Amino acid sequence: MREEVATNLRLWDGWADLHMSGTGYDVEGFIASPESRPFDWVTREVVGDVAGKRLLHLQSHIGLDTLRFALAGAADVTGVDFSPRAVAAARSIAARLELPVRFVQADVAELPDDVPEAAYDVVFTSYGTIMWLPDLDRWAQMIASRLVPGGVFHIIDVHPFLTVFDDVTTEPVLGVRYPYFSREPIRFEEHGSYTDREADFVADSYAWQHTFSEIVGSLLKHGLQIRRLQEYPVVSWKVLEFMEEGADGLWRMPAGIGDIPLMFSLTACRPMTTR
Repeated sequence: MREEVATNLRLWDGWADLHMSGTGYDVEGFIASPESRPFDWVTREVVGDVAGKRLLHLQSHIGLDTLRFALAGAADVTGVDFSPRAVAAARSIAARLELPVRFVQADVAELPDDVPEAAYDVVFTSYGTIMWLPDLDRWAQMIASRLVPGGVFHIIDVHPFLTVFDDVTTEPVLGVRYPYFSREPIRFEEHGSYTDREADFVADSYAWQHTFSEIVGSLLKHGLQIRRLQEYPVVSWKVLEFMEEGADGLWRMPAGIGDIPLMFSLTACRPMTTR
């Protein structure tokens, strides 16, 4: 494991513990009343009906979205995450809800045999996922190999254009801070987490910038066909310090700052036959 990924693993182990006990995810509230905490409107719009489908959720963290798919009627649901603490947490929540969801500890770029090839109707990942991956080629290969012919892949994530801007300043100004085309990891010092900036937790992290052409190109290279691409003026967490939260729980630019894409979704399909 490369040093930057090992550093991120320590971070996500710590965040798993923090998110199980903190208020951001409200795990106890979810367990008490999961039907009152449905998917946000973007996920519902992108993924649609999963009833009866075999579904693979990549980078599933503590598994709340994975469990939502089971509650929505998916027939066979598997979550994959590289953090052992996150996987243990997800399994504990599934057990308390008595949901037959399987969680596997693995790197999404090296899926093991117990996440079988050509076995899933839907592969899904969302909200702050690919920035943690050094290379999208193996990621795309794993996705393509796990889909059945005709199966679909959905990703919802922060728009790569947004991640070039200054995320430290509190002034409502869009200033470029990070490179768009660089392939080098960017080091951050994390205070708290994306759900609770005030939590007593400090750790290093590394993120990688992936251009839109790399995201789309990696999927095309491994035989997937792009079916839908959508951009949004909202994002699922407070990426920039001056963003404002809406009634739907999503974050937006304040008025007068500029109309830029904040998040994207993409749906790709594995062809029924290959030539």
